[in-house]
Amino acid sequence: MPRVRHHLQGSNPTKGTHLFQAQVSSSNLLWEEMHKQSIVFLFLSLASLHNVMAYMGVGGGIGVWINGQNAPPSSPSIPSQSREFQALQAWKQAITEDPKGILSNWVGPNVCTYKGVYCSDSPDQTAPSNVVAGIDLNKANLKGILVKELSYLSHLTFFHINTNRFSGTVPDSFRDLQLLTELDLSNNQFSGPFPTGTVFIPQLFFLDLRFNQFSGEIPDELFQKNLDAIFLNDNQFEGEIPPSLWSSPASVITLANNKLTGTIPTTFGYMSSRAKELLLLNNKLTGCIPETLGYLTGMEVLDLSFNSLNGHVPGSLSCLTGIEVLNVAHNQLTGELPDVLCDLKRLANLSVAFNFFSGFSQECNQLPNRNVGFDFMGNCIPGQDMQRSQPECNGVSGGDLSCLRIPGNRPVGCGTAQATLGIGIGVGIGSFELPPVGLSASMGPVP
Repeated sequence: MPRVRHHLQGSNPTKGTHLFQAQVSSSNLLWEEMHKQSIVFLFLSLASLHNVMAYMGVGGGIGVWINGQNAPPSSPSIPSQSREFQALQAWKQAITEDPKGILSNWVGPNVCTYKGVYCSDSPDQTAPSNVVAGIDLNKANLKGILVKELSYLSHLTFFHINTNRFSGTVPDSFRDLQLLTELDLSNNQFSGPFPTGTVFIPQLFFLDLRFNQFSGEIPDELFQKNLDAIFLNDNQFEGEIPPSLWSSPASVITLANNKLTGTIPTTFGYMSSRAKELLLLNNKLTGCIPETLGYLTGMEVLDLSFNSLNGHVPGSLSCLTGIEVLNVAHNQLTGELPDVLCDLKRLANLSVAFNFFSGFSQECNQLPNRNVGFDFMGNCIPGQDMQRSQPECNGVSGGDLSCLRIPGNRPVGCGTAQATLGIGIGVGIGSFELPPVGLSASMGPVP
């Protein structure tokens, strides 16, 4: 049941997607490992429902019947009045096109023989001997809607229906799927506001809504959940990124190719984050690149391209010692590229193209000799090819005064709660200690 693929992969790629070619290998390796962990996590989740040896088919001849390929061993049949039977039959009636005949064997009360339905032993002795533990109908080309009766599948741990033609909204009754850990609705035609019922699913670990037509604001509660992966890219989400982004424990967050506005929340960098990939490209973000982004020391891929960010690149990004792909192309950034940024040892691809940078150091000039992809075209760097015209360079402003920083050495305290931050050109340079997680330097506790 394949589900893990490149984060921005889909049938309708938008501008900016091509910039990910350089990061595919590192990103795929990361997600191959995450996929293995996810499978392990799934088995552990199922183990909490039943005897894991039975699930694996060891002992007693009890197993999982996948896609209706194997008839179940001698055990009581699931009664026709089963709520699971009602749920799947109601959903089948709401599916209007099934060109591959996937649902042709969705007949009769024994739902464990249905193609795409995964069963396991019931943890409840008062329930039928086997219960629906998962649904995987990826790439089935089904057309239809989701129905509220799907919440009757109370033992469901994964629900994968990516790359189909489902439309409409996600029923709020999904909040009743108390054991669900993985929800993949990607590459469909869903619309309406963010499916808020999903933020009330207590065990949810993986959420994939990318390549749909969801709109409206992203709820603040989403980033307060114990999710490991959040894929919201290629929708129509708008409004500002919730300030709670900093509190998410997710290792991958993709909000790319939406209509998000406002600034990148500065509080994001204060967290004890496990973030490895943060993709915010192709939105309508403005303001500075926050100094505090430099303290996400586990970051491997950071893409802020195709926005309207301005000011100087903060030297604190040199604290991203594990960074492999850094993309700030197609913004309105100015000043010189910090030396220490080009000195990052694990860097594989750095793109600063189509900004208004006025120069970079010898250290940056040596990046190609280290086999580091370095794209600086479309800037204002004297003596370099493929740069902007002088009138165009003269016409750019430096952005908000608060975004201007004097380039310096690597900030002290990388990986800790300390940083040396430029307060602003014309104001002076000062130092302060970053507050503990959950505190704001100027406003005290963050609500």
